[in-house]
Amino acid sequence: MTALRRPLKALGQNFLVDGNIIAKIIRAAELTPEDRILEIGPGRGALSELLAQHGSWLTLVEFDHALAAALKERYAGNDQITVIDGDILALDLAGVLGAEPAAWKVVANLPYNISTPILFRLLELRGLFSRLVLMLQREVGERLVASPDCADYGVTTLLLGLWFDIRREFIVPPTCFHPRPKVDSAVLSFVPLVRPRVEVGDESVFRKVVKGAFAMRRKTLSNCLKAAELASPDEMYGILEQCGIDGKRRGETLSMEEFAALSRCLTTLQTVGR
Repeated sequence: MTALRRPLKALGQNFLVDGNIIAKIIRAAELTPEDRILEIGPGRGALSELLAQHGSWLTLVEFDHALAAALKERYAGNDQITVIDGDILALDLAGVLGAEPAAWKVVANLPYNISTPILFRLLELRGLFSRLVLMLQREVGERLVASPDCADYGVTTLLLGLWFDIRREFIVPPTCFHPRPKVDSAVLSFVPLVRPRVEVGDESVFRKVVKGAFAMRRKTLSNCLKAAELASPDEMYGILEQCGIDGKRRGETLSMEEFAALSRCLTTLQTVGR
């Protein structure tokens, strides 16, 4: 068996060691014998061991070469388990998993230092998945399920919430890991939507509006959107008035529907201007 060295702090390695929490994650994933399962960052394979007992296929993507080698050794000869030694952010994931829609479930304790980029990677490929069950740093999880007019509400809330039903399943304390992190963790489930939660016009415009509104959280919406240069000041004033939105508000007070209304108007403006 390949020898395993100590967890690497640089890779954000905190290995889940609590069997009860692992069992709760499995239940939250609602696995069936027909499921194809993707695990990102399996580490030493504590979760993988149970995942291997469910579903019809298990693909493990591990960035740490030593851990990937150990997993390959463990599952050598098991044709239903594939271990990929690679970077989930650089991997041609669609090529690896195939293009069949909603064919996979993702179950993972994500590396906390790159969890947000991974979330947006999965967002891009959402059509491949029927369900995601992910463990994240609690702070990140709180942002994803936040409501308007609170400090946690922001870009990730809106961009992920546009395409997923997101639910916080349970909190995981530091004592469930080795080594123990300094923060609580949260397990969340994500169910992809067939169509966006609200009609936004051009989705690239929606992303620019959202990111612009939160670029300077303490500034008014008018000032943030002016700095984002999405339209001339006069045009932006007219759009805010048309949408019934007070430009003196801050971005964190706007609902997704209000952001969508701004996006639709800006989409129309840009289309007419072409």
